[in-house]
Amino acid sequence: AWLTGRGKGWLTAEYALLPRSTHHRTPRETQGLRSRTHEIRRLIGRCLRTALDLDLLGERTVTLDCDVLQADGGTRTAAITGGYVALALALRRLAQQGAIPSATLRAPVAAVSVGLLAGQARLDLCYAEDHDADVDCNVVMTADGRIVEIQSTAEGEPFSREALKRMLDLAAQGIARLVEYQREALR
Repeated sequence: AWLTGRGKGWLTAEYALLPRSTHHRTPRETQGLRSRTHEIRRLIGRCLRTALDLDLLGERTVTLDCDVLQADGGTRTAAITGGYVALALALRRLAQQGAIPSATLRAPVAAVSVGLLAGQARLDLCYAEDHDADVDCNVVMTADGRIVEIQSTAEGEPFSREALKRMLDLAAQGIARLVEYQREALR
């Protein structure tokens, strides 16, 4: 509503862990959202807005539902990567109806988790690896390798720029592969 009359659109995301998506039952957030959930929703929306020309979208709001069916690490990155495919499918339909130009959708956006585990850069950490990692890093990039967002945290000791570069290089390889999967899904 805050954009009404401005001629541009918006994208937002909803994110939730379903109760049996984790090893131990996760209660539904019926008394309000936890701060982690808010943060992940904002991350997904922020990242996927880069895949849109909000001016061409017109006065519309796209809401992506990201419900986690099975959580084993990397749920936010999976939501971004899968969210792009859902967004592309929805916008394709609007474009076919003549409601928006096909140029509304920009280059694919995908995300991966990487980390340092015993000094080694690892791609797509599972929950156990993430728990033991020295560094946890989520990377979001466009199909052409431009960075959308990086979230990286040392879990104890600080890490070097060289280690960050190794993780970013590994993330770029993983994201390139994910973009191939996105394009295949959209064919």
